[in-house]
Amino acid sequence: MEDHPISAEDRDFVTALASGLEVILAFDEAHPKMTLSEVAARTGMNRARARRFLLTLHALGYVRKQQRHFELAPKVLNLGYAFLSSNNYRSVIQQLLEDITAECGESSSLGVLDGDDVTYVARSSSRHRLMAITLSVGTRLPAAHTSMGRVLLAQLPDTELDTFLARVVLEKYTDKTITDKAELKRCILKARQQGYAIADQELDSGLRSVAVPAFDANGRLLGAINISTNAARIDFDTLIRQYLPLLQEKARQIRAHVS
Repeated sequence: MEDHPISAEDRDFVTALASGLEVILAFDEAHPKMTLSEVAARTGMNRARARRFLLTLHALGYVRKQQRHFELAPKVLNLGYAFLSSNNYRSVIQQLLEDITAECGESSSLGVLDGDDVTYVARSSSRHRLMAITLSVGTRLPAAHTSMGRVLLAQLPDTELDTFLARVVLEKYTDKTITDKAELKRCILKARQQGYAIADQELDSGLRSVAVPAFDANGRLLGAINISTNAARIDFDTLIRQYLPLLQEKARQIRAHVS
């Protein structure tokens, strides 16, 4: 099988499967329950097409229906667990993330690049609440404004990075959010050069994080690991002098133990 993805015009592309996944991904924290019309609007489908996919997902147990509203069913979690269980590095990384939390008292996560977002695939949470939303496995955040996202974008070839920058919409979340694409590219290239990235209160006021890439023993990129903290408690000096070396050491351990 070829490594590069086929296009939507390829004869092997299964449009129905793609549309079904699109319906599942239409549900998020801001849209946990939706009517048929709302699902159709969010996916760009007509009502009849959206209805067929919703009823199919309902029949398979991935969607629940309550009167006029649809919501995801717990069975959807099996999709995420299948990803985690099929990767033998899950237990190793989870333990290392928990070690980070035990050593510095802060939350630590592993994220992967998924389109224009970072998806959390492993996490160790501290007792400190960092954002208005609850961060957990499966959470998606815009890659452009997160330390893990920038570290992962830094691993892309120049052509793919330029494609990302051309299409991405940079929303302003705080007064520190970078919305200029040229400035964002400079930040990403800096992360590529220095091997880490810091995001300072760009996505949520008070949220500060540092991230490094994580590779396996063969040099394959597994994702990025981070430490996220509150800017009022942890200054830049602590982030660079204490937390960054801790992350780098855990990344070395991942490379040594995951093949």
